[in-house]
Amino acid sequence: MELNEDVVADVRKRLRRAQGQVGGLIQMIDEGRECRDVIIQLAAVSRALDRAGFRLIASGLEQCVSDDSEKGAADREQLEKLFLTLA
Repeated sequence: MELNEDVVADVRKRLRRAQGQVGGLIQMIDEGRECRDVIIQLAAVSRALDRAGFRLIASGLEQCVSDDSEKGAADREQLEKLFLTLA
């Protein structure tokens, strides 16, 4: 499956944001920040990664829906499994 360049750019942006958040988390832990603050930031990182994954899967689903061949059906099954791993 080939992804649209706009999707790739969006996912890349989301992953870079998450990468920065992870760096911030490490710094927070090193500085001994409050547990509540660390957990809130950890939840934000988790959401950012989930959104990147959902964006990839949504793009894949869009491509598979337009493909009615047997290969399209197999791709839909794989995308469903991937979707469920993120849910």
